[in-house]
Amino acid sequence: MIVLAPAHLKAIIDAAEAAYPDECCGLLVGRTAPAGDVQVERVEASRNVVDGDAARRFEVDPQLRFDLMRQLAGGETRLVGHYHSHPGHAAQPSAHDLSMAWEPELVWLITAVHDGQAVLTTAHVLDDDGHRFRPIDLRTDDWQADPVRHATAAETNDIPSGENG
Repeated sequence: MIVLAPAHLKAIIDAAEAAYPDECCGLLVGRTAPAGDVQVERVEASRNVVDGDAARRFEVDPQLRFDLMRQLAGGETRLVGHYHSHPGHAAQPSAHDLSMAWEPELVWLITAVHDGQAVLTTAHVLDDDGHRFRPIDLRTDDWQADPVRHATAAETNDIPSGENG
């Protein structure tokens, strides 16, 4: 699972809508919790420096990535993933995304944008053999389990035989 603050998710959504009809992109900084959850602590927006069709492809600015990796060296946080948008397409990895995925430890967040409005953000990681993506849970850090309604006495009593409601 990947967990981020609502403000971080909003920043990603805002970037996706602002870049429309092109793809936006950026990097996620955080740490992996002992239970294996990835906790995002910072979102770093990048210019999409792809050479070509920015409406269907993205490339994070290499200078941003190198600077960020230097800044994080030796610290407790690290690069945990990146995000990008899919204008006019589903929030699922494309064949091109898969061909560009070479770091199995990184999470991919993808935001679908239709008619300029972000409609869904999903999270994915490469499977163990690196041949396909698999979805993972995405939650904001203010998430709480759904409340549970306990059955009332009336709901637990059986309807006596011969009575129909």
